[in-house]
Amino acid sequence: MAAMTTDSPSRAEVNRRRILDIALTELLRDPDASMDQIAKAAGVVRRTVYGHFPSREALIGTLFEAAVQTVEAAHAAGREGVEDPAESLIRSMLAVWEIADRYRLLVALAQHSVTVQGIRERLAPVRDACVEVLQHGLDQGVFESPLPAPALAYAHEQMLFALMEAVNDGLLAPEEAGRSAVITVMTTVGVPLARATELVTELSG
Repeated sequence: MAAMTTDSPSRAEVNRRRILDIALTELLRDPDASMDQIAKAAGVVRRTVYGHFPSREALIGTLFEAAVQTVEAAHAAGREGVEDPAESLIRSMLAVWEIADRYRLLVALAQHSVTVQGIRERLAPVRDACVEVLQHGLDQGVFESPLPAPALAYAHEQMLFALMEAVNDGLLAPEEAGRSAVITVMTTVGVPLARATELVTELSG
């Protein structure tokens, strides 16, 4: 009789996932958390953590990769089935901010371990999708900007990073940040502030 096979993860993979989950929680609570702290919180010895991740930078890089995948999925879900460029931009940006807000401290850490250029490269699929939405809006006359769609998408990406930093530095209230960020993005594509506020309020309700 042939041996039965299962798709259940190995013990090593279960440990790895647990370490990642605990590491994210610890780093969001304390951005300076060491590998020792993470190991202790995960209930494993330091050597076990290093067995999966050779350095703190590698651990943060792995967490950031997972965050990018989550952001990409949220962006796609936000614009799925939406034809109107304005609604597509708002829904996708609101979805991205909801995810990004959770990971904003991780993004700050990743700037050192993954590097800003590395972050930019990993976000390329999301940026490309933004370019499509923006170009669609520019072609229809829904959006207006002196910038071409690729440059506008890049500017929006940097703006969101800047606003996450503003929240981290206490300059912007977290509960207002997402809505304010999307309204700001809409004004940069030529939508009047009052109309942008109305649309974002309607679609975020």
